[in-house]
Amino acid sequence: MTDAFAQIAALNARYARCIDDGALAEWPDFFCERCLYKVTTAQNYNDGLEAGLIYADSRAMLVDRVSALGEANIYERHAYRHILGAPFILAQDDAGTRAETSFLVVRIMRDGTSDVFASGRYVDVVRLDGDALKLAERIVVCDSSRIDTLLALPL
Repeated sequence: MTDAFAQIAALNARYARCIDDGALAEWPDFFCERCLYKVTTAQNYNDGLEAGLIYADSRAMLVDRVSALGEANIYERHAYRHILGAPFILAQDDAGTRAETSFLVVRIMRDGTSDVFASGRYVDVVRLDGDALKLAERIVVCDSSRIDTLLALPL
């Protein structure tokens, strides 16, 4: 197991725990100041289409998204539980480490109903930002083109 593998696996575990535990105010801290966070479908990703269901190109945009979740958006209360695969290191260079990690997200509704909400892979560029490993890019590639309209929380 390489050092990059272990560090990215730990980053992903902290990331998932942050969302699953409802600590959304801390979620933007996983990203570099200048970053890309996008949620898209496998078909759009494979076709090279840039538009995403969610698109943010800075940590400030992620902070705004979290603020809107707490203040402006109205959605049925729910929670996620992330199940993550092991990261696969694609490349390492001066720009950072490129990696892919499979995910499965179960959504738990207020009434206790649990359903598979999304499956797919994270396509990441991870780099050191100061002394911390952060996401410079996270493209959430969902396997299905059917995305529930209740995509409120980050994946």
